[in-house]
Amino acid sequence: MKTKVETNNAPKATGPFSQAVVSGNLVYTSGQVYLTPEGKLLEGSIEEQTHQVMKNLQAILESAGVSFAGVVKTTIYVTDMGNYGKINEVYGSYFSDPYPARETVCVKELPLGAALEISMIAVKPE
Repeated sequence: MKTKVETNNAPKATGPFSQAVVSGNLVYTSGQVYLTPEGKLLEGSIEEQTHQVMKNLQAILESAGVSFAGVVKTTIYVTDMGNYGKINEVYGSYFSDPYPARETVCVKELPLGAALEISMIAVKPE
């Protein structure tokens, strides 16, 4: 059994996918780029864009009844590994030890021409 997660505080899903899905006590987010809740790509530095991605994910997780403290796994996609340090610094500010497991993957392109996309898996509190 799975339940769709929706919030107006993050960009709406615009295709055949959900912002997140809850299955049992697990929350699976879709990858988020730095769209504002109104659906426009945020202009600005990679740090500002990373904050927007994290704000989107935070809103989705909260809508599912979980916080960053429940995140156990993340995947980060970047189009330029030169941005890794700046992204990592912002990303790390949203978590505390023990940090989620994670991989960072450099890809040729991301949706909408974005430079960064992050998805998460979280465990709901019992």
